[in-house]
Amino acid sequence: MSTPADPGNPPRKDGDPQTFTQEFQFGNLGARVPEKVARGVFATGALVIQGATEFVLDFLLRMNQPHQVVARVILPINLVPQLIDALKVNLENYRKTHGTAPTPPPQAPAGTHPAPPSIDEIYQDLKMSDEVMAGSYANTIMIVHNASEFCLEFINKIYPRPVITARVFLSAPQVPVLLNSLAQSWQNLQTKLRQQQPPQQNA
Repeated sequence: MSTPADPGNPPRKDGDPQTFTQEFQFGNLGARVPEKVARGVFATGALVIQGATEFVLDFLLRMNQPHQVVARVILPINLVPQLIDALKVNLENYRKTHGTAPTPPPQAPAGTHPAPPSIDEIYQDLKMSDEVMAGSYANTIMIVHNASEFCLEFINKIYPRPVITARVFLSAPQVPVLLNSLAQSWQNLQTKLRQQQPPQQNA
């Protein structure tokens, strides 16, 4: 249930007599979990795609061929630093309780540095259903973990009740990899935005 931001003010009419607008805020209530989301999906990695107004997280399952995108989550840009901070806090709590998370095995033999594939080449080898391709929007996130896994719950906080739009399980070694990818993508965005700013004029 939501509560009005200012119960003393009635809804505003903006031009159209049939249109009413009113601000609202959520109380500290749990989110609804749709049946198709409740079981969640297991992922062995993630791709981070940086857009102009959003970030896209494609969670991958690479345990058989063809590799699959099992969940696609679309995040507003302002949520990304919050997600980075939440991952850092959870990893630190994990370290205090369970020790440092083991690192995933290397993808290439030691001493070799193949050229990274292009985004087109990566997605040519991925299977993605139409439902996953459409993505799930989230504007808040909750993270929990145990000794072996992290559970990322992506939530769309919208009237009248928040809804969990995606639930993704990652093994503990994959979480630092996701954090590094997010942090690097966020830094690249900040650098790009600084470069787009007009130079300051000296007084």
